Amino acid sequence: MVLSLVLGGAVLGQDAVDDPFLWLEEVHGEAPLAWVAEQNAVALGRLKSDPAYQQNYDTVLALLNAEDRIPMGSLRGDYVFNFWQDAVNERGLWRRATRESYETVAPEWEVLIDVDALARAEDRNWVFKAASCAPSGMRCLISLSPGGTDAVEIREFDLAAKAFLETGFTLAEAKSDASYIDDDTVLFSSDFGEGSMTASGYPRIVKLWRRGEALADAAQLFEGTAEDVGVWPYVMRGDAGPLGIVVRAVSFFESEYFYIAPGGDLVKLPLPLAASLEGMTGDRVLAILRSDWTPEGQDMLLQGALISFSWTAFLDDPEAAPAFDVLHLPGPRGSMETVAAGRDAVYVSLFENVVGSVHVFRNVDGAWQERALGLPEGGSTDIVSVNAYGPEAFFTYQGYLTPTTLYRDRGNDSPEHIKSLPARFDAEGASVAQYEATSKDGTKVPYFLVRLKGATGPVPTVLYGYGGFMMSETPRYWSSIGATWLPKGGAYAVANIRGGGEFGPAWHEAAMKRNRQRSYDDFIAVAEDMVARGFTTPQKLGIMGGSNGGLLVGAVATQRPDLFGAVVCQVPLLDMIRYMQIGAGASWEGEYGNPDNEEERAVLLSYSPYHNVRPGVDYPPMFFVTATSDDRVTPVHARKMAAKMAAQGHDYLFYENTEGGHAGAANNAQQAEMLGLTYTYFAQELGLSE
Repeated sequence: MVLSLVLGGAVLGQDAVDDPFLWLEEVHGEAPLAWVAEQNAVALGRLKSDPAYQQNYDTVLALLNAEDRIPMGSLRGDYVFNFWQDAVNERGLWRRATRESYETVAPEWEVLIDVDALARAEDRNWVFKAASCAPSGMRCLISLSPGGTDAVEIREFDLAAKAFLETGFTLAEAKSDASYIDDDTVLFSSDFGEGSMTASGYPRIVKLWRRGEALADAAQLFEGTAEDVGVWPYVMRGDAGPLGIVVRAVSFFESEYFYIAPGGDLVKLPLPLAASLEGMTGDRVLAILRSDWTPEGQDMLLQGALISFSWTAFLDDPEAAPAFDVLHLPGPRGSMETVAAGRDAVYVSLFENVVGSVHVFRNVDGAWQERALGLPEGGSTDIVSVNAYGPEAFFTYQGYLTPTTLYRDRGNDSPEHIKSLPARFDAEGASVAQYEATSKDGTKVPYFLVRLKGATGPVPTVLYGYGGFMMSETPRYWSSIGATWLPKGGAYAVANIRGGGEFGPAWHEAAMKRNRQRSYDDFIAVAEDMVARGFTTPQKLGIMGGSNGGLLVGAVATQRPDLFGAVVCQVPLLDMIRYMQIGAGASWEGEYGNPDNEEERAVLLSYSPYHNVRPGVDYPPMFFVTATSDDRVTPVHARKMAAKMAAQGHDYLFYENTEGGHAGAANNAQQAEMLGLTYTYFAQELGLSE
């Protein structure tokens, strides 16, 4: 007979019964929090007593709070909106400036919401999450999170009065999302009570709410299933005006899209499940294909292609497949990182062998014209914001040794520099190079290495990776490690392993589900390559990753404990047999597989760090960093892994911040603490000295 028990409403099988650390899954339980307090005292006592900690903390906090940072902004009509945190405004200011003022050295900011003042007035631990504004720009829906959780409270804010509307659109704390269709109509999803959420913990009902209606009277438009990841509202803006869309995420990587017709009927968009809707410009709707697809009566469209179709043609005959155009198809070593649809053009951040550019696409007389913008080469070029109500766009360029620079384009496809981040460390004394490692199956895996010029012999090195969910690790100006680690003679590297999106959907799919081990083989190959080239040694090689990257470093540390000198494992997944019953884990079945499937369970067990850490093995010391308020992955994974390592006598430290959500930190001081602890830990374990 299979034993079972119930915890938090979930039925647990034999795996849970055999788990001696199941009690730590009660996130806010008295006993687990007492255990956390004891662990925190040990970690903070050791690391903060090191004089290097205060130096690291002060350096990072000064960088995070520096007044000469670029205030990255979101274009909307005649304004640029920005969220800003510093030493005085710990929780932050939501503010705006005119476009003309923003482009000056000292913009004149109009403060809209002082989150610190709001938190004090309401005695709430508010973290600003998002703002979504009405077409007129007079009102916005503001999402506030308690402590940084994914759950938010949504309130309507009047920009002219700079006050929340007492009788405006308001949603109580939940995993909600909302967007205006027009100034008096909101499309939203939320928790409507028992049975209204998916197994992944996200809404499965979308409603239409008109001003003056009671929330209970909002019209229900769509209801997904409990097995869906979630159902969300989305509003496209183009020639046809704001178009309400219901997004039904069947899995993490498969979605259906439904247009809300004027009468309230839903019309399915003519896209396959493996397509990502990317917005609309003019009359053209844009999407990226995750798999090959052959529309009815047309030629095959290839995986990774950016495609478009006419909205007018679709409405004329929703039952027929409209003619599809291909704007761009990356090559085998290319990818599209960002697609941004503006009022007049489509901007695409393209990467070739992990080096970026931005291309603009304009539809002229029914044909797409493509042009590469004149931005610097050799690093990352990213799209910051495009104007849905004008021709403007903002871009950035940065590299491992090149501070971020902000560019403006007024719609003439000629970007102009407007702001630059001052250098945060001595790049003249450092070098960056790209190398390739050969993975277990022969695949070539690129990585970047940053170190001091003239470095000879192996040095303490931090290797960072992620390798999941088609998220790419592109070159970035990593100022905190550059200012604290590099000047002391340390080096750092970033691995572009499979599971990420560096080379498009195929690079991601190569390491999904039953092929997950390829991500770990790639990361191990990069580590081995760095050792073979003499850059470092196993004793001097530290590895770091967060979330899926936390799973990565946990897996490779248990598989190759001889290869690493220290591990920093941040907000990780680690128990891959119970992950679907923890936090939002059920939503990631498409990435990892289902432990209830016999074959997929065997694969999950083969690399699950929690199930593969064993007594009597000499593992590298591990430092787990997590957050109580993380309601996505939750601190449960790190807690249980640390407890198991403690029981087996392994070397570890554990620190759990009470705030910060899945980011691990809610403000600059908490971020500085997390990084200060991390760099101090690596210095102690890898032998980096002044």
